[in-house]
Amino acid sequence: MTNVTQILSDIEHGDSAAAERLLPLVYDELRKLAAAKLAREKPGQTLQATALVHEAYLRLVGSEPAQNWDNRWHFFAAAAEAMRRITVNCARDKKRLKRGGEFHRIDLKDAEIALDSDVDDLVALDEALAELEREDVIAAQVVKLRFFAGLKQREVAAALGISLRSTERQWSFAQAWLYDRLR
Repeated sequence: MTNVTQILSDIEHGDSAAAERLLPLVYDELRKLAAAKLAREKPGQTLQATALVHEAYLRLVGSEPAQNWDNRWHFFAAAAEAMRRITVNCARDKKRLKRGGEFHRIDLKDAEIALDSDVDDLVALDEALAELEREDVIAAQVVKLRFFAGLKQREVAAALGISLRSTERQWSFAQAWLYDRLR
């Protein structure tokens, strides 16, 4: 774990070779986060975990100017946020007329026409999450780490530097708040 923090520091200080050393250390964990995120998506999703990891990694490490991370948890929180933005952008893209707009893919073996609201749900969740973030930043961060990164309560508490009880309280509040907004 200290290797990751050291490499992040090296990247911050302009070491271009450090990014190559970082990927093998964090790839498996990022892949698990991406797979967990995509497992909650609608079947037939065109975005794959590997592509999501690579896109998020490029946004984090390949960006100019170099980003600053306090520690390993901060990096993974940034990765979760990048993955969230990528999946939301994909959902928005699917709604665009250029990508088929309101048309929905239906398997030939399915005789019924089904309405697909999963894309709409993801966009609505993102909008509600942005509203929650304006009201309570910590609660929104807890949701991002729990829902989009798949972290457990203890991991979220460690990542945010707050107590486990505070994390549980923020998670309960955020769930109720989002339920009310999305209802």
